[in-house]
Amino acid sequence: MSSSPQPTPRESYRTGLRAGVPFAIAGGLLSLTFGVLAREVGFSALGAIVMSAIVFAGSAQFAVVSILAGGGGAGAAILAAALMNSRFLPMGAALAPSLSGGWLKRAAQGQTVVDASWAMANRGEGRFDRHFLFGATSVQYVTWFSGTAIGALGGSALPDPETLGLDAIFPAFFLGLLIAELRDGHAGAVALAGALIALALVPVAPAGVPVLAASIAALAGLRRRRSAS
Repeated sequence: MSSSPQPTPRESYRTGLRAGVPFAIAGGLLSLTFGVLAREVGFSALGAIVMSAIVFAGSAQFAVVSILAGGGGAGAAILAAALMNSRFLPMGAALAPSLSGGWLKRAAQGQTVVDASWAMANRGEGRFDRHFLFGATSVQYVTWFSGTAIGALGGSALPDPETLGLDAIFPAFFLGLLIAELRDGHAGAVALAGALIALALVPVAPAGVPVLAASIAALAGLRRRRSAS
C-alpha cells in the first residue's frame, strides 16, 4: 500500500500560514491592548514596540505590564517574565531534532516557537514539521508586532482603557491561561496551585511578588514532575 506523498516545504509553510490566521487575529487584538496599556504604565511607544518585536510572548509581556501597573519594580517584572518564558526551553529541546543547519541557523529557527504553532506542528513520536511551524508563527508575529504598534502609537486617540473595559484584559488573559492548563492532569494542578498562591499574596505582598511567587512555585512543581517521570 503506497503512502501519501509528503508535502513540500513550501506547501507546509502555506498550510501553517493558514492554520495560524485565527491565532494571529486574536493575538493582534491582544497586542493592541498591550500597546495601549504599556503606554498607560509609562512605556514609550518605541519601548512597547521593541518589547513585542523581541519578546513576542503575550503572557510574559502582560506579566511585566501588570506588575509595573501595580507599583512593582522592574527587577520583579523581568524575573517573572523570564520564569513564565522558561516553558520554551523544553519545547525548544523537543523541536531541536527536527531543525537543520549549524547552531546559529538552528537558534534562529528556534525563535519561531510559540505555544499554538509548536502544538500544531507536532507530528508525534518526537517529529515536528518545521516549515509548518515557520508559517504558523510568521503570520502571528506580523499581527502581534503591528497590533502593538497601533496601540502604542494611536492609543491616545482611543477612549480611556477603563471605558473600553481593557482593564479587565489582565485577569481575563491569565484566567484563560489557567483554564487551558487545568485540562492537563499534573500541569493543571501546578497551575491551580500557582494561581492560589498569587491570590493569597495579593492583599498582603508588594506588587509583583504574587506573580513572582506563583511563577517560582509552578516552575518547581513542573520540575518535580519531570524528575518523577
